[in-house]
Amino acid sequence: MSGYRKGRELIVKRFLYVSRRPPHGTIYGHEGLEVIFTGAVFDQMVTVLFLDDGVYQLVKDQDPGALGFKNYALGFRALNELGVQAICASRDDLTARGLSREDLLVDALLLSSFEITDLMENQDTILSF
Repeated sequence: MSGYRKGRELIVKRFLYVSRRPPHGTIYGHEGLEVIFTGAVFDQMVTVLFLDDGVYQLVKDQDPGALGFKNYALGFRALNELGVQAICASRDDLTARGLSREDLLVDALLLSSFEITDLMENQDTILSF
């Protein structure tokens, strides 16, 4: 982790990107992924969290072509290669939607509501889309 320098001091910030919206019907999911890519290239500590209907962003084998949308979901597989520290999802939100770890296209860390609170409290910046 190289971060950036302010004088001699190495600055590394913790960024949490939170996805709360479903993957199709709006630009939020696709644009959010682009924002995550941008943040990841600046060598900061980046974590991505999927909550509420945002957990649908991670469902594998999506075919949004019939809706007239691109399938950008495969881009989530590249996040670890770009230096993203962790891809997390709400265990409760997955369960409430009838989803499990096996339904996801990435190996996400499934968090309880208490773990999500702790994660959020330990960030410098939180961006939600």
